[in-house]
Amino acid sequence: MGWTFSSLDRRTVLKLMLATAGAGVLRNLLADDAGDTIRVRQIPSSGEDLPVIGLGTAHVFDVGQSVEERAPLAEVLRLLTRSGGRVIDTSPMYGRAERIVGDLVASSQLTDRVFMATKVWITGRESGIEQMQESMRLLQVDRIDLMQVHNLVDWRTHIETLRAWKADGRVRYVGITHYRTDSHDELEAVMKAVPLDFVQLNYSMLTPDAERRLLPLAQDEGVAILVNRPYERGAVFPRVRGRELPGWAAEFGIDSWGQFFLKWVLSHPAVTCVIPGTSKPHHMLDNVGAGFGVLPDAETRTRMRAFVLGED
Repeated sequence: MGWTFSSLDRRTVLKLMLATAGAGVLRNLLADDAGDTIRVRQIPSSGEDLPVIGLGTAHVFDVGQSVEERAPLAEVLRLLTRSGGRVIDTSPMYGRAERIVGDLVASSQLTDRVFMATKVWITGRESGIEQMQESMRLLQVDRIDLMQVHNLVDWRTHIETLRAWKADGRVRYVGITHYRTDSHDELEAVMKAVPLDFVQLNYSMLTPDAERRLLPLAQDEGVAILVNRPYERGAVFPRVRGRELPGWAAEFGIDSWGQFFLKWVLSHPAVTCVIPGTSKPHHMLDNVGAGFGVLPDAETRTRMRAFVLGED
């Protein structure tokens, strides 16, 4: 069984955090002591505050029933919410992830502390309705915070259903998603065609294409942005393997390469929340650390990317 904040004394918690995440993340997580809280951005369509670090569940939450498989995931969720994070993003596409999220959130009594986002990923109106109803059952909720059309599958059909569900209070926000750069043209067309609360897209230091058109468009249209694949499924880390963080990174509270990459993403003003996936508690600690402290300015963002790409 993984360690928890409630089951260990304070001194042991401090030692574990220091060992797994470093002093910077420890300082940030103990927000009550530091007088600091996780950064939030407003959802443009409502003005609701949303913490900038969330959790993706693709692949990493598709596990079985055993305590050994589930315990680290329960700890990831507790660390996310303990730090002030709220967004959990899942999908029927992710195997057993919806069921695991629903079970762990309910058993940990976190339902009122999370912002639940899932997706519809099927063709046909009635099939879409059935799938979304099943998602609600698996997630053990009677209302979804954010329902998204996954990878734009039959989006015209589902958007109409989602509008009706939002009017009825069954979903709070409506969005669309994709994870590939070659789908940005279609994302742009949909953003211009229908009113949306959220768009989820890929954006990273190695794949910054979204900042050319989609992120400015989101600002113009008042659409919140969820960022998937901020680490490019790990592809960013070989770029810096064996290299030390630049000394000036400390000015922005950056204690790891993971935080370096996440703060670069978060420093674009159009980004509302980034949702890196993980099943490892120490990675969750590191990720949430990027949600605290100063964000890089435009000049520093350019410097960060040049450093990683070897252009500095």
